[in-house]
Amino acid sequence: MKFSEMPYERPNSETMKSQLENLTRRLRAAADYTEAKQIFLEKETFDKHISTLNSLANIRHTIDTRDSFYDDEMKFWDEAMPVLAEYDQAWTMAMLESPFRPDFEAEYGSLMFIKAEMDLKTFSPEIIPELQTENELKTTYEKLLASAQIPFEGKTYTISQMSPFKSNPDDARRLAAWKAEGQWYKDHQAQLDDIYDRLVRVRDTMGRKLGYDGFTQLGYYRMERNCYTKEDVEKFRAAVIKYLVPVADQIYRAQAKRLGKEYPMSFADNALQFRSGNPRPAGTPNDILEQGRKFYGELSSETKEFFNKMLDDELLDVLSTEGKAGGGYCTSIPDYKVPFIFANFNGTQHDVEVITHEAGHAFAAWMNRDRIPMACIWPGLEACEVHSMSMEFFAWPWAEGFFKKDTRKFYYCHLSGALTFIPYGTMVDHFQHIVYEKPELTPKERHGVWKELLGIYMPWMKLDGDIPFYSEGEGWQRQHHIYSSPFYYIDYCLAQAVSLQFWARIQEDPKDAWTHYITYTKQGGSRVFTDLLKNAGLESPFGDSGLKDVCEKASQWLKDYDLSGIE
Repeated sequence: MKFSEMPYERPNSETMKSQLENLTRRLRAAADYTEAKQIFLEKETFDKHISTLNSLANIRHTIDTRDSFYDDEMKFWDEAMPVLAEYDQAWTMAMLESPFRPDFEAEYGSLMFIKAEMDLKTFSPEIIPELQTENELKTTYEKLLASAQIPFEGKTYTISQMSPFKSNPDDARRLAAWKAEGQWYKDHQAQLDDIYDRLVRVRDTMGRKLGYDGFTQLGYYRMERNCYTKEDVEKFRAAVIKYLVPVADQIYRAQAKRLGKEYPMSFADNALQFRSGNPRPAGTPNDILEQGRKFYGELSSETKEFFNKMLDDELLDVLSTEGKAGGGYCTSIPDYKVPFIFANFNGTQHDVEVITHEAGHAFAAWMNRDRIPMACIWPGLEACEVHSMSMEFFAWPWAEGFFKKDTRKFYYCHLSGALTFIPYGTMVDHFQHIVYEKPELTPKERHGVWKELLGIYMPWMKLDGDIPFYSEGEGWQRQHHIYSSPFYYIDYCLAQAVSLQFWARIQEDPKDAWTHYITYTKQGGSRVFTDLLKNAGLESPFGDSGLKDVCEKASQWLKDYDLSGIE
C-alpha cells in the first residue's frame, strides 16, 4: 500500500486501556504456554497497530507542522502515550512473572525480558504529568525550528534551506549566511533557553521521583544501555581526546592551508572544504533517488527488493518545504511491515548521505520486518547507527553516479568528515552529562560549559565573535537531539567508530565486508550491541586498540590521497 493511502483514525484512549487490561488479565490466567503465546501474539498485533497510528500521525505532522489536523493528533499522542504506559507496565509485569517465561525465552530469546526489566525502571504512574510536559516541550521546540523564516539576500529560507549558503565558496556570502542563521537563533534565544531549562528540570524531577540521583541513570535506562555503562562512555571519551582530536586537528590544519586561511578558522571557514566549493550532488532530487535505485539494485538482491519498495510505495519524503520539520529520520509503520524515510534535501552532500544513511536504517528494519517480538526488530540505537553509517561507505563504488565531477572531493570529505564528526558528537554527550549532573545551571552557565568543551574537543574552532550565536557557546541549541533525545548522540559516535572498521574492510575486500554487514544486520535486535558486533566479527568501540587502529588507517589514507587538480 502506498503511504498516501494508509488510513489514519485516532484511537479511543479508554478502549486502548481496556484492551491492555484484558490482555494482561488473560495472560495471568493462561493455563498453559500455548494459551499464553496466543495472548502474547495478540498483544503484538495490538502494539503494531498503535505504533502504526502513532507513526502515521507523527510522519504527517513533521511533513507539514502547519497542518492543524495532525497538530491536534500529536497533542493527543503526547498526552495519551504516558497514560498508556501505566497499562503497558502492568502487562510487562505479567510477562516477567509468568510461569511460562522459560518457554518464551526458549522461543523468542531472553533479550525481550532484559528490555522489559529495564523498561520497568523508567516508569511510574507518578511521573505521568512530567512525561506529558516533556512531550509538549519537545513538540514546541520542533515547531519553533520548523517555523524559522530566515531573511537572506532579499528572500526568506528555512533552516535546512540555508545549508547550501553556509558552505558557499564565496567567503563574504558564506559568512553572511552563518550570521543570518545565527541571528535567527539569537532572536529566539529566550524561548530556546526557556524550553531547555524546563526540559532539564522536568527530567531531573522524573529521575528523582523514580529514586535516582537525578536524570542521568534514568536517561541510560531509557536509552536501553544494557551492555555498557557511563564509565565505559567516559573511557571512550578519553580515547577520542587521545586519538581522534589530534587526527581531526591535522585535517583542519590541512584545510586551512588549502583555503589560504589562518588556523584556527572561524565556524564559517571550517564549513568550506575546498576553495572551489564542497562536493555537491549532480542532478535533481529525482536523479539522486534514481541513482539510489541503481546503487541498491546492484549491491545485492535484498537491497534491490527493499529500495524498489521504498520508491514504489512513496516511503520517502525528502524535499525541503515550508512548514516541514527539520532534520531527518527513519521510522517503521508496523502494520504494513515497511519503514519510512523523512529528510530535507538541500543541494548538499547531505542529500546523498540521506539515501545511504537513512536507507541503511530502513534496510535493517526491512530485513527484520517479520521478527517477533516487535521490540526486537530494531536493536539499541548505537547498533542501529552502525547499519546507517556503514551503508554510507558501501555506496562508495557508486559515488560517481551521485557526484559526477565532485566524486574525488566526496571521497575525501566523507572520510575526513567521519573522523572529525566523532569529537563533535562526543562533546554533545559530554555536555549533556554535565547538564544533568548540575540541573541547577543557568542558561548562561550552560553556554559557558559548551564553550569550554569546544576548546577541548574542537580546538580548530576560532571563537572570534563574528557569529555570536556560535562563538558565545550557544551553538548546541541547533542540535535537536539535545532537546528531544537526551544521551542519544554518543550512539552516533560509537557507531561511526564501528563503521570505520567496515570502511577499512571495504578497502581490502568489498564482498567480504558486505558478508560481515549482512551477518550483523540480519540479527536485528536479537542481541545486545557488543554481542551483535562479536557475532559479525567486529571489534567493540570501547577498546583503545579499535579506535587507535581505524584512526591510523583512515588518517594515512587521507594523507596519501591525491588532491592534485582540485582547487
